[in-house]
Amino acid sequence: MKQTTQNSTLNILITGAAGFIGFHLIQALKPFGHNIVGIDNLNDYYDPQLKLDRLKALGLDKACIDQLLDSSALPQNDKVCHPERSEGSLTFQKLDLADREGVAQLFNDHKFDIVVNLGAQAGVRYSIENPHAYVDSNLVGFVNILEGCRHSKVKHLVYASSSSVYGMNIKQPFSTDDRVDYPISLYAATKKSNELMAHTYSHLYGIPTTGLRFFTVYGPYGRPDMAYFSFTKKILNGETIDVFNNGEMQRDFTYIDDIVEGIVRVMECPPEATKGGQPLNTQNSQLNTAAPAPYKIYNIGNNQPITLRRFITAIETATGKKAKENLLSMQPGDVPATYADVDQLIADTGFKPSTTIEEGIAKFVEWYKSYYQK
Repeated sequence: MKQTTQNSTLNILITGAAGFIGFHLIQALKPFGHNIVGIDNLNDYYDPQLKLDRLKALGLDKACIDQLLDSSALPQNDKVCHPERSEGSLTFQKLDLADREGVAQLFNDHKFDIVVNLGAQAGVRYSIENPHAYVDSNLVGFVNILEGCRHSKVKHLVYASSSSVYGMNIKQPFSTDDRVDYPISLYAATKKSNELMAHTYSHLYGIPTTGLRFFTVYGPYGRPDMAYFSFTKKILNGETIDVFNNGEMQRDFTYIDDIVEGIVRVMECPPEATKGGQPLNTQNSQLNTAAPAPYKIYNIGNNQPITLRRFITAIETATGKKAKENLLSMQPGDVPATYADVDQLIADTGFKPSTTIEEGIAKFVEWYKSYYQK
């Protein structure tokens, strides 16, 4: 960040702070001396211990962190953890986005300049089995964040959307000009809903909001429910991996450092009110008839989709082991390909993700071996 991290001290809220992207974003921002508050509900969608280890890696007090999952120790929102050492102002609070009073109190206690909302219930297939978790976190939780931004006059809300909003769109690469009215999973529907909700608050209350459509994020400290994580584990253990669509699916795999750099650059670029909500939609007649609003959407992807086959080969190379494969058909809720058009991101921020899958997977496997050998 040219301005935000170097020229001023800001009060920043990061939700999903114990999550994959939130953890890496805080790591990137800490050296600049901002006042950072991180929140997370530490749910058990995947191993909570990994979430606690991320918080410890941020320098937060280990004894305090170890108590966070002990529900008998303290009420839900009474546990606040601080760094063990003086490394800038970082505070972590266990808090659920769906807790309306708790979120309102959080905004009342801190005058945030920037909010980065990364807290959400993730996963496409999990949304088929547990729809209410997505409504509570991604819809109820998001409106609580919007209300907090509205009443405390936040200068910029940056929030995570997803490439899943493109659904079964055939045109490639996916552009933010494309219509995204046909989601094929509840997860995707909630992310599209977030974009609509954000536009409403931008229009009604003048809150600058920017949505980021992430494309298949991977890297160290990643989510165990992601394919690269489970593939690495099984290949190292000599177990069989399930390969859907015979390995022919294409994904725009995006390394975590590129995602974080994109977020950081966008944070310093709050949108201005323009006709249609954002200037990049000059060809979208629907948005061009909308009311002016300080609102933008960006894709953050590697802009070079690769096949699942090449992805598996990268893991085999990094682990030094050959995969045993069980070839299967496409899963419900999956799409055959994702491919990000990042021209607007480049134009507005000067940044384009560039880490190759071979480079990124090698770094992930190195971390994986180190973390689990411990």
